[in-house]
Amino acid sequence: MAIFYAELKDEAATLQLAAKIAQYVRGGQTLFLQGTLGAGKTTFSRGVLQALGHNGNVKSPTYTLVEPYQLAGLAIYHFDLYRLNDAEELEFMGIRDYFRSDSLCLIEWPERGHDCLPAPDLDIHLIYVDQQRRVEIRAATSAGQTIINALNDNEK
Repeated sequence: MAIFYAELKDEAATLQLAAKIAQYVRGGQTLFLQGTLGAGKTTFSRGVLQALGHNGNVKSPTYTLVEPYQLAGLAIYHFDLYRLNDAEELEFMGIRDYFRSDSLCLIEWPERGHDCLPAPDLDIHLIYVDQQRRVEIRAATSAGQTIINALNDNEK
């Protein structure tokens, strides 16, 4: 599958890339956001949400696990699984009900969800390099492939 790389020199660059991706997201898609604490996962989520029309604050739903948004005819669910003790908790909260054709799911710390999560359309890795970040985005579905192709075409 396709891969996209970029250097993100600051928060504005992270928000800009997230806004570009927001141009191509549709319902029924899932984005995994991976990286160490402070790598920019919530900033990236904020960029997607703001590009889709959200004007308020975007906080990491660390204690609630999920924060819902209704924007542009799309149900958006921002998950933060950092404090998840057991992936079975996701089954108890009805996790499968969130992955619908009219929803976009942004999932921070997806590795804690193990087998309870679907394959992501995009697997986004934010990595610290000196005082800036690098992003590596891998497509895991044809929908993700379409987004990465569009990103790569815009970089030419």
